[in-house]
Amino acid sequence: MSVSRNRCSVLFFLIFSAPFSCLVDAQSFDYPTANLSTSWTNGPSASDSVGFTDGSAVTAILLRGTLGPTYACGFFCNGTCDSYLFAVFIVQANDASLIEYDNIDFPQVVWSANRNNPVRINATLELTSDGNLVLQDADGAIAWSTNTSGKSVVGLNLTDMGNLVLFDKNNGAVWQSFDHPTDSLVPGQKLLEGKKLTASVSTTNWTDGGLFSLSVTNEGLFAFTESNNTSIRYYELVKATKTSKEPSHARYLNGSLAFFINSSEPREPDGAVPVPPASSSPGQYMRLWPDGHLRVYEWQASIGWTEVADLLTGYLGECGYPLVCGKYGICSQGQCSCPETYFKALNDRKPALGCSPITPLSCEASQDHSFVELNDVAYFTFSSPSSDLTNTDPETCKQACLKNCSCKAALFLYGASPGGKETSHRKRIMGFILGSFFGLLVLIGILIFFFGKKKGADEIEEDCLDQVPGLPKRFSFEELKVMTDNFRKILGKGGFGSVFEGTQTDGTKVAVKRLEGIGEINKSFLAEVKTIGSIHHLNLLRLIGFCAEKSQNLLVYEYMPNGSLDRWLFQRSDEFMLDWQQRKKIILDIAKGLTYLHADCRQKILHLDIKPQNILLDDNFNAKVADFGLSKLIDRDQSQVVTTMRGTPGYLAPEWLSSVITEKVDIYSFGVVMLEILCGRKVFDRSQPEEEDMYLLSIFNKKAEEDKLSDLVDRHSNDMQSNEEEVVNMMKVAAWCLESDFAKRPSMSMVVKVLEGVTEFDHNLHYNSVRLPSTAALANVDHREENDKSTTQLLPSILSGPR
Repeated sequence: MSVSRNRCSVLFFLIFSAPFSCLVDAQSFDYPTANLSTSWTNGPSASDSVGFTDGSAVTAILLRGTLGPTYACGFFCNGTCDSYLFAVFIVQANDASLIEYDNIDFPQVVWSANRNNPVRINATLELTSDGNLVLQDADGAIAWSTNTSGKSVVGLNLTDMGNLVLFDKNNGAVWQSFDHPTDSLVPGQKLLEGKKLTASVSTTNWTDGGLFSLSVTNEGLFAFTESNNTSIRYYELVKATKTSKEPSHARYLNGSLAFFINSSEPREPDGAVPVPPASSSPGQYMRLWPDGHLRVYEWQASIGWTEVADLLTGYLGECGYPLVCGKYGICSQGQCSCPETYFKALNDRKPALGCSPITPLSCEASQDHSFVELNDVAYFTFSSPSSDLTNTDPETCKQACLKNCSCKAALFLYGASPGGKETSHRKRIMGFILGSFFGLLVLIGILIFFFGKKKGADEIEEDCLDQVPGLPKRFSFEELKVMTDNFRKILGKGGFGSVFEGTQTDGTKVAVKRLEGIGEINKSFLAEVKTIGSIHHLNLLRLIGFCAEKSQNLLVYEYMPNGSLDRWLFQRSDEFMLDWQQRKKIILDIAKGLTYLHADCRQKILHLDIKPQNILLDDNFNAKVADFGLSKLIDRDQSQVVTTMRGTPGYLAPEWLSSVITEKVDIYSFGVVMLEILCGRKVFDRSQPEEEDMYLLSIFNKKAEEDKLSDLVDRHSNDMQSNEEEVVNMMKVAAWCLESDFAKRPSMSMVVKVLEGVTEFDHNLHYNSVRLPSTAALANVDHREENDKSTTQLLPSILSGPR
């Protein structure tokens, strides 16, 4: 997911290390209120009990004590612990022991008081006797205050909506955090006219000096970027009539971010941005990020915090955000590039960082300056009320820039309003009439061209496919219909389509994967086919060919008569039972296939969805890794890659939460599969009589600590039981692969050497280093793995494979 790692690490301490001693007077599980004359100190104990290498720490003050996601507030530091903020955040509360450690639960900050003025150790927060909430630094300096002295405040309350409220004797709000938003909104919160969300400077610098903001006026909801002290609009949700002077607000409802002309409710909003409905509260929030995106996050059991919507992108597109390609960069169809000849990329591997001029501009040689004209550039919609952008033309625009030494680029938007004069009004009317006429002619021409030429254009594009080097055999759709008897016999169905049995003219059986939801022929599909077709290994499923005709995209693979591994592990019958030698060989085959992907290809290939359903067996029970539907390519000189979470719950490595991954995520998944093979049971099995035994890794840790790993050897196989000692040693290799710290996991090539007996490894493993989800989270596991569905949709950069 897209949530910043820095924020996660800050609040991670709260759910792992914050004992009752960090709280005020060891209060009970539910303590959302506080009385006057109460103070809290960010004492040395917060740093003394640090459990992380970056020194993160949290001291909880108020907690809305309900099970599941809930709100809390307190002191926290963001990594170095030389400065602290007072904040409200969402945490996962599991039981009366307050907040339980859970590797998929990272609290999320939704409001902070002293964003621009952090405090140090020994800072205090005090609700004074006269009703003022004051944050003082260690030296006594006031860092922040509600300025509510003498306003009849009788207490402080953290509501179940996440609103921090100073209330009077009638329970009226004297001051509330909802009226002072930072960069986030929670369901039920209003963004009032005159207030705004302000993005942080960066994901590591939380001050509100970011370039982007979201605010409400009596005209609508607007997103702005700041440039040279000028606010430029790049998004707007405008109400139908702009004549009303009534106060307006935007409200985060369950299902929309709605804009209202006034506060009278209930009523239909005057405009709304759709938001995926939240399954529970407070399991969702939205944040304005330093890149200008307004993203929605939701708590999902067994996965944790996941991005579920990017609200403005559907309207703007990827290229609609200011500075999406950095300085001087040009965005086209989601890709960044530099103006040719006179500019170069700052980093060829990271084009989004922007460009630099090859010859720097100098004010001393302004007479030699000229413009590089770029026509038909799609840029974000801009509006600047303080600037005079009327009554101008392209030449005037260029001359104005040439006369200003600080101007390095000028943008002329055709169709900008020329003003309110009568002559200009006539020009607008005339221009509209002429424009409509010529627009109609153009539309007629396009329709004639589209219907008259489309077939020929498609034929030319498809003919060009045969000229692309490196592609495997290309089949026509009609050929595959014949081979599969019109797709009659289905072998399986997955998240990206169905697999059918087919027979070639020479009698050889094949598996034909009919991909769904990919659309027409595109370059990314060709690149994917070329990549899959170029890898050849005994333990990787071989791609024989493909079909790409308009919206028909199919992949043809070698046929595997014994199907997928899960069929042989979990069906519990004598017909489908693997002996020890077969299982040992399958584990080694998987390891060899992954070694080839990680180490022997031109580009490193991360599979990202290793599980029994994606391991296929031929007629001799040789195992082959299949389904490259979620794979990721990275260059050899890249040590890690940033990507969205993908894969299957139960097999996901802990580092997925940071979205920064390496090939070690495959090794973690391989470790889980090893245990499933050795124990003969699924990673999560609801058929177990005891709840604590449902999760395989949990019972594995427990048995390892008791030195009773032999209890886990597949009890349904006498052959496995008779080879107990060797099976237990193999379990220790699995534990090595399951280290929570990915740096401690072995490479896949090292695993192969150990499995082949070439290399020994240290059997003195720390089994408690295998990171586990909580019992509460496991109780709500979504059985998507049982239906063989992935956690993410197919993306353009993702390889397409059998499933």
